Amino acid sequence: MERVLGIGGYFLRAADPAALTAWYRDCLGLDADENGLWRPETGPTVFAAFEADTDYFGSRAQGAMLNFRVRDLDAMLAQLREKGAEVAAQTQDMAGVGRFGWVTDPAGNRVELWQPA
Repeated sequence: MERVLGIGGYFLRAADPAALTAWYRDCLGLDADENGLWRPETGPTVFAAFEADTDYFGSRAQGAMLNFRVRDLDAMLAQLREKGAEVAAQTQDMAGVGRFGWVTDPAGNRVELWQPA
């Protein structure tokens, strides 16, 4: 059986694609090139389905949520707050999995940040 090798891309609709791309670069440090090519560090990726009525993604209109691995969740959340980003007040610790925090991008998409255990 053929298998997928990894995430090949994640695509977002935006009223202003250049501004949203700049937000991901300037606030999260996502250093993609002019074609959107980004070479993330090797590490775990979670693929999970949620119940249709979940509030975990924020707005029920949001059908999927992007999760980024981070080295230091507290430092990343502080950086985002300094840049004026909409950061959730709470974080979540999951034993054996790691810590989670959330930010909403300028287009209204909730993004999860994960510091693996």
